[in-house]
Amino acid sequence: MTQHPQEVSTFRGLGIAPGILELLDRLKYVTPTPIQQQAIPVAVEGKDVLGIAQTGTGKTLAFGVPLIQRLSQAGNGRALVLVPTRELALQVDDTLRKLGQPFNLRSVILIGGMNMSTQVQVVRKPSTRVLIATPGRLLDHIEQRTVTLTDMRVVVLDEADRMLDMGFAPQVKRIARYLPRERQTMLFSATMPESILDIAKEYMQLPIRIEIARAGTTAEKVTQELFIVPQEMKRTLLAKLLEEWKGSVLIFARTKANAKKITRALREMRHTAAEIHANRSLNQRREALEGFKTGRYRILVATDIASRGIDVKGIELVINYDLPDDVDNYVHRIGRTGRAGRAGHAITLASPDQGSQVRDIERLTREPLKVSTHPAVPEQRFSAGSSPQHRRPGPGGYGRGQGRPQRGHFRPRGRY
Repeated sequence: MTQHPQEVSTFRGLGIAPGILELLDRLKYVTPTPIQQQAIPVAVEGKDVLGIAQTGTGKTLAFGVPLIQRLSQAGNGRALVLVPTRELALQVDDTLRKLGQPFNLRSVILIGGMNMSTQVQVVRKPSTRVLIATPGRLLDHIEQRTVTLTDMRVVVLDEADRMLDMGFAPQVKRIARYLPRERQTMLFSATMPESILDIAKEYMQLPIRIEIARAGTTAEKVTQELFIVPQEMKRTLLAKLLEEWKGSVLIFARTKANAKKITRALREMRHTAAEIHANRSLNQRREALEGFKTGRYRILVATDIASRGIDVKGIELVINYDLPDDVDNYVHRIGRTGRAGRAGHAITLASPDQGSQVRDIERLTREPLKVSTHPAVPEQRFSAGSSPQHRRPGPGGYGRGQGRPQRGHFRPRGRY
């Protein structure tokens, strides 16, 4: 069943308790996003929810408000939020902590890189009623009998497609065996592969399906741009782009080694930069993310481990220094800018032999990537393919004061 309620401009009228409405006002949450408008009224009634919405649309609040309301009204029982990465766990905890603390509902993060005995001490506190966990660490606790799941009233699978992409399906199935049959289950995902529907059938009871946008939909206000550039000239182009764009920048690299090299090069260019990837410790990753949020670092270099775990307001530009291994990650990467209806821009650097990978991205998003040229590098073409290329108007790029690129402001320039 798919839900299509009428649109509302405030959180009032969504079935939210008065105390939580007052809290949302204090936290400056004014207008619900589409996924929040549609998911919250269903979820506060205790129904199972299958929510599909692109990244950056406010899914955490869409399940966070019903979760906190359910626990505060019940007086007992706990909730579990299962996430694929440490970064996403920290992001979810940040939101749920703000919602839960006024009602004496505290959360605990169960992820690798943190001391297990400390986690156990927090879990055992009566006020700790929300568990935010990655599958591997949660299973560690279950197997050591330091955590039980028999009293879970609400279970959330956040970024479920990413969880499956990362190979967590066997762990999710094992965790499900420890959950009570009587529970509310909410599953949120940016895409809806067949494997997501299989999970819904197996673990959910007549879920209300809420689909805000089709798979591959990019944020409406994120403009996109493509440069065809030889690998050896990417660093030169990157330096020029960072001179033209003056705000905060998130750069995606394909490998941990390349993320480290890019970060080192940026520091040599006198930019403040930090890196975030699997080789960094949890404390290093937290410090990098916090420094990026506060402006201590202008640039954050990340691998795809962070494509869905970074919730930072006001990122001006996302640069795909390397194309992603998984085409779906393109949408999640560029969704780090233009969040919650804001404007943003995404630049992708592709080498001449990557035409087929770019066409895979275009098939997913159902729109062509506009090809631009830059005076800093010789004009290039893809070595094979047939999609039209476009250039941006005028030499010298989009310098400060020249305005951001807009869709449709390009002229044809031949073929790949």
